[in-house]
Amino acid sequence: MKRISLTFCLLISAILLVTGCSKKEKELDSLGAIEGVWNGTINIPNQPLLVSLTFTKENGTISIPSQGLQNFPLAGVTLNGSELVIQMTLPGQQITFDGSVEKNKISGTFTQQGQSFPFELTKGSSEETPDTGEAVQIDLNEGKMTGVLEVPKGDGPFPLMVIIAGSGPTDHNGNSPLIPGKNNSLKMLAEQLADEGVASIRYDKRGVGVNQSLVGNEEDLLFDDFINDAAAWVEFAKNDSRFSKVGIIGHSEGSLLGMVAAEKTDADAFISIAGAGRSIDQVLLEQLGPQLPVNLLKESDDILQKLKQGEQVEKFSAELQSLFRPSVQPYMISWLKYDPVKELQKLSSPVLIINGTRDFQVPVGDAERLHEGKKDSRLAIIKNMNHILKEAPEDQEGNMATYMDPNLPLAKGLMDEIIDFLK
Repeated sequence: MKRISLTFCLLISAILLVTGCSKKEKELDSLGAIEGVWNGTINIPNQPLLVSLTFTKENGTISIPSQGLQNFPLAGVTLNGSELVIQMTLPGQQITFDGSVEKNKISGTFTQQGQSFPFELTKGSSEETPDTGEAVQIDLNEGKMTGVLEVPKGDGPFPLMVIIAGSGPTDHNGNSPLIPGKNNSLKMLAEQLADEGVASIRYDKRGVGVNQSLVGNEEDLLFDDFINDAAAWVEFAKNDSRFSKVGIIGHSEGSLLGMVAAEKTDADAFISIAGAGRSIDQVLLEQLGPQLPVNLLKESDDILQKLKQGEQVEKFSAELQSLFRPSVQPYMISWLKYDPVKELQKLSSPVLIINGTRDFQVPVGDAERLHEGKKDSRLAIIKNMNHILKEAPEDQEGNMATYMDPNLPLAKGLMDEIIDFLK
């Protein structure tokens, strides 16, 4: 998506050197040998950065969702034997990925301005996860938006929950093209709701998947557009006689979108899963703090304060271009006006707040902050659950591995809490 997510924000300009290959493996001697999409992470402590490189036979692009960087053209890509050199140009930045290519894997060390972190990329797959539900559509000003409706077996009417996915290019199933493999968390959630007699609608947000064409120019995109989309799905369901009551489940960034849409449509229930309990400026400054020098951190704070007051900023350091480029500022202004706690307090319908103890993207403290702000809400902390609703080990590498395994079930206790709340 053309915006920043709640992850580590890094200004990128890359020169990628990948060397080494087993003598038993075929030598790479053309860009065709690596053509396709490579997804993975730079394993920055406590805040892994998702990246995606797409190689063609002539060149390539890079996408970094946490910076709003999408299909940014590389300055040059050369492949000589097993050595791969990728060049990308942004002001004042030089980054290197030094590693090795082994079949469908690239791994090594990422270095920027004296800081080094391990990275790993895996060759992507074009295989799509089949949907078991019914395709449905709503009419928006920009065109038709498509979603997936899961209806329980038997006679209705059924309660229905609109499921809103998290930030970046996360699709209606909970998967991202920037992470190798699938996790299918939201698909599993919808199917298990149906098993319990609860219908659901989930959808690719505008700019993602089948609804990618609903985004035009970046400067025209607002946070409110996503709120209005969610509200439109609620109204769609309310006008369908198959459904008795209509609520919202918002995951990650979808939590804030969902709580505003729930108030706007007078939804019958709201469930926040792994939702932030602070406004985005607080989250950003917390993430930027360890990564930026004092002067750039102070400048970022000043910029955010101006944006929060509705003022666009024309002049700022080149190192902050990716984060605060003029075309993304209208979106940030519209996002910054929302405080999750204040928005949650506006709801009169029942509220359930869920978080997992192994979520390194949105910690339990955010759920507790939401609950403290709305004391009549229900708080459920799921033991060992991570950000994608799966049980995960404590170590970061093992935690990230669950993001790529669709065979892992949802964390124990999650569905029990949701169904008990809805019933």
